[in-house]
Amino acid sequence: MELNTLTGDILGAAYRVHTVLGMGLMESVYSAALTYELRKRGMAVATEVGIPVLYDGIDLGLQFRADIIVEGRVILELKSVQALAPIHSKQLLNYLKLTKLPVGLLLNFNTTSLRDQVVRLVN
Repeated sequence: MELNTLTGDILGAAYRVHTVLGMGLMESVYSAALTYELRKRGMAVATEVGIPVLYDGIDLGLQFRADIIVEGRVILELKSVQALAPIHSKQLLNYLKLTKLPVGLLLNFNTTSLRDQVVRLVN
């Protein structure tokens, strides 16, 4: 599947989750619902994926956790916060660099319109 089509399908699933659940819930609720919705649509989904940190070619024995990785190509970083902050985009960009994946979506579900709280980042 072409990458733009894949991210469009992911966003469709996220919009569905937001429409059904609304705003104001914990991130873990949206993560579980979105994981279910993506799998229902036939997508391969991995959750809480460990991302090792390499420095100077050495694994530091530390890991970040990606909320969701779809089809081994798109990282989803989910939030349920009052407003996205620049650090949230930086976090996702770092995950993209560490995994060498091509694209990531930052989604803040704590909003009346999810469309206004989506950030697409490219590695």
